[in-house]
Amino acid sequence: MIGLDIGGTKTRGIKVVDGEVVDDREAGSANVQNVTRDQAAANLAALFAELDGSDVARVVVGSGGIDTEADAAALAALIRPHTPNATVTVVHDSRLLLAAGHARAGVAVIAGTGSAAWGMNDDGDEARAGGWGYLLGDEGSGYWLAREAVRYSLHRMNLGLEPDELTASLLDSTGLAEPGELIAHFHDAATGRRYWAQRARIVVDAADAGHAGAGFMLDQAAHDLARMAAQVARQLGIDGPVILGSGLGMNVRRLQAAFRAALEEQGIGDVRVLDRDPVFGTIELAAREA
Repeated sequence: MIGLDIGGTKTRGIKVVDGEVVDDREAGSANVQNVTRDQAAANLAALFAELDGSDVARVVVGSGGIDTEADAAALAALIRPHTPNATVTVVHDSRLLLAAGHARAGVAVIAGTGSAAWGMNDDGDEARAGGWGYLLGDEGSGYWLAREAVRYSLHRMNLGLEPDELTASLLDSTGLAEPGELIAHFHDAATGRRYWAQRARIVVDAADAGHAGAGFMLDQAAHDLARMAAQVARQLGIDGPVILGSGLGMNVRRLQAAFRAALEEQGIGDVRVLDRDPVFGTIELAAREA
């Protein structure tokens, strides 16, 4: 089988033979909410040129932007030419987190380029919160953090304040000379979601160094992610587990601690940080469908 995890910035694919991962590759994003259909098709073609799906019987795909059956069918249509003998299953990428966390029931929270929460209870009922894309939401995501840093820097500029450590780091990262240049740079078509999400690390580093504003942003991100998780848990009538994953969720300790604390206030104590990449959840999903 081949398993794909399609995120906002990259697509990761694994090939599994007799339960063992025999190949592991990456390409650009194939999420059509983030790139054009032609670019998604080109990135998938590049990935499958390395993975070789001609001989596989099953492909399991988790991707952001899978909100309807039509979304799933459209993505499957881009994949089938590369895997002519395979059954292709496409699900929202939050399902990979739950499966990778070895849980059949619970809530999965994505905190990466974008954000979303999805869950399932023992009866098979499903619920979602967020995952609407960066124009409508993505609170607590990498893109959201970088955007808040830009807003913070522009607000200080309007108050007549000199750039502080956070703004200086942001300017250095973008190659700009002054905060006012951030406005056009942010709206430039050449700086999309991936570009800004990659600058979330500036906020994380500033918070670790004691910057109060950056710390507030990280804590707000954790609160927003916890709110989504709690909403899904309430809808499903469960109290966990809640599994936090993706780039920010798996790697930023302050975010993890604040996320746990916020959920404890909601009466949810079974909170876990994913300890392996979501793409490996495709193996679990394939086994369940076998």
